[in-house]
Amino acid sequence: MRRLFLFFTCILFSGCASSKFEKTQKNILSEKEISTLMETMTVREKIGQMIAIVPENLDLTLTQEQIDNGKVAATAGLTRQMKENYKRYPAGTIILFGKNIEDPEQTTEFISDLKALSKIPIMISVDEEGGRVARIAKNENFGIENLPPALETETEKKAFDNSFSIGSYLSKYGFTADFAPVADIWTNEANTVIGNRAFSKEPKTAAKMVKASIKGFHKAKVLTSIKHFPGHGDTTADSHTESAISCKTWEELKRCEMIPFKSGIDAGTDMVMIAHIRTPNAKTEDLPATLSRIWITDRLRGELGFNGVVITDAMGMKAVSKYFRSTESALMAINAGCDIILMPHDYAKVFDYLVACVEDGTLSIERIDQSVKRILRMKL
Repeated sequence: MRRLFLFFTCILFSGCASSKFEKTQKNILSEKEISTLMETMTVREKIGQMIAIVPENLDLTLTQEQIDNGKVAATAGLTRQMKENYKRYPAGTIILFGKNIEDPEQTTEFISDLKALSKIPIMISVDEEGGRVARIAKNENFGIENLPPALETETEKKAFDNSFSIGSYLSKYGFTADFAPVADIWTNEANTVIGNRAFSKEPKTAAKMVKASIKGFHKAKVLTSIKHFPGHGDTTADSHTESAISCKTWEELKRCEMIPFKSGIDAGTDMVMIAHIRTPNAKTEDLPATLSRIWITDRLRGELGFNGVVITDAMGMKAVSKYFRSTESALMAINAGCDIILMPHDYAKVFDYLVACVEDGTLSIERIDQSVKRILRMKL
């Protein structure tokens, strides 16, 4: 692990290569170093890289019901026991919500303490889109203007500027990733879960805005995750509370919903978030896209050419948790091609289950290594 720490330290403090050749050589060496370092990682460390949690998950005395229903005080700092628990359950990504964020000083210190938990960089993430989805800008203690929702963005320049603004204050407080921008198209006005979070009701306009937004976040040195693949803007149900369905065929989706997602992929998005959407007319499996190998491996990676990190939407949402056990859905998502499981219910139970699956051969170490390599490459 010391080698991994030294490697990432060197990357952080080394200057940028001045030529294409030097950049290429640096990338080659990085790939070799990642592969070498992966050989030193335990199965638990590898599984940890594939799970994203909320801070409350590190308090193993809390039940999932307590965490979900807010029956306990918000976690705004780490206890000694939480630090000890992390050693056994070392998540690679931690997502903060409004309840974890009090003011600039607390947030900066909390994130610094979270990052210090591991020599392998921890991705500290948040949902900060502007409009109604803003964990920081809506907190008056920060004194930050909450930018208008995406639908009110008039130009590509404005999309870039807004994302650069959001990314800049996120980076300032220590966040490394934003689960944004939204690449959905608001094609169904009865849809309230997306609504004005989408850039447009028209695919080509949305595609241009998504591309500009990704560039803005990247200029601010914040990782991006376009969402919610394969498109949540045409559903009527909210996958937080029930099963959501898109009735379009694959050909129809390619002519509409896939246009901004492909634009985001071409713009270099670091992650794509998969939605818990069922698409009965676009595939033969009766599964949410999150658990579908057809959607993730065949279409997103195969047809659309995405080589980055695939992350699930929150696995505690009813569109999945109502129909599948937390352990079962986590394994299915990984087998379908997902790299990071976001907010699984019963974190420690899922973690131990996935480790056991690797140890008994149910889940191959080769499959795990595919995801871990993508994740470490992204964190560089």
